[in-house]
Amino acid sequence: MNNAIYLDYAATTPMDPRVIEKVVECLGIEGNFGNPASRSHGYGWMAEAAVEMARGQVAKLIGASPREIVWTSGATEADNLAIKGVVLPLLGQRKCHVITTSIEHKAVLDPCKYLESLGVKVTYLKPNAQGVVTVAQVEEAITADTVLVSVMHVNNEIGSINPISEIGAVCRKHEVLFHVDAAQSVGKLAVDVNDMNIDLLSMSAHKIYGPKGIGALFVRKSVESQVEAQILGGGHERGLRSGTLPTHQIVGFGEAAHLARTEYTSDMAHAEKLRNVFLEIIKAVEGIHLNGDLAHRIPFNLNVSIDGVEGETLLIALKDIAVSSGSACNSASVDPSYVLTEIGVPAKRALSSVRLSFGRFATEEEVKRAAQSFAEVVTRLRG
Repeated sequence: MNNAIYLDYAATTPMDPRVIEKVVECLGIEGNFGNPASRSHGYGWMAEAAVEMARGQVAKLIGASPREIVWTSGATEADNLAIKGVVLPLLGQRKCHVITTSIEHKAVLDPCKYLESLGVKVTYLKPNAQGVVTVAQVEEAITADTVLVSVMHVNNEIGSINPISEIGAVCRKHEVLFHVDAAQSVGKLAVDVNDMNIDLLSMSAHKIYGPKGIGALFVRKSVESQVEAQILGGGHERGLRSGTLPTHQIVGFGEAAHLARTEYTSDMAHAEKLRNVFLEIIKAVEGIHLNGDLAHRIPFNLNVSIDGVEGETLLIALKDIAVSSGSACNSASVDPSYVLTEIGVPAKRALSSVRLSFGRFATEEEVKRAAQSFAEVVTRLRG
């Protein structure tokens, strides 16, 4: 597998060597391994200082205050904390209405389905053919009972970008809390929670060359009292998320956030170059369709459907290239991608789709070889 060309950065990224170095420093007896909650000795104080430094690094990446960062196990937990944490305390007190989109990650859709089972009304906005929901759609859906709007910044399958700032302004006007799943945008696009009128924002370290198992939820200070903890026991993270903090993972997240902020421009330019190189080579093959469009997506992502070739068959044939048929969380499903069908892609074409995603450690030479192999395999399978 080490010889395979890795083009599945949207699923996960390898840890940057500079991040690994920081993580390793927090592991052994000679390192900063202490429990950050241990206030009676130096090991705990050192760990707490490292955690707070990382909190500041993550906060700086999104324009937040460090005290507004709540550590979680990842974006999935952050999504659950934001959505259930806002809505569940209100049940029995008032009617509750939540607005989201039909192409959110399952970490948003499944909590919304759970809330529906409890009597909460949920509106699922349908995106346009580019995978984007409009500000007008959101505003038209808001009612007197709306307590939360949850819209992802960047879609994990097709890379489409939603108008978050404008949606946030509408939510602010109507005094409705606004949550954003930013797992695929933080570190890739400029994100400022204040300029974008965001109240709650979910992020994950392993999408930006940090360790798996650590994420965070931005909770605006003014709405903190409206969010109820979902994990109890110890009152960590100002009572919003109990559990011993994993110093090594948090430090890794902090370093990854620092690198993402300082290398944002070069990472963006590199990904765009690789994407264009891949597109230039495969455009010679007939019957390849881009899902979404180039104007409304991040350059790190390509999602294409191939006439006459089943997607899973293509993935097997591309044995030397690591790509996916969509979200890593849905890779076991034999059904067509719900994201693609929701934007109007016919089911047959959706089943012939593959997602390629580019990142920091992919090279132009690798991408050229991958694109040439891709074109050759498609031609062979059709034959």
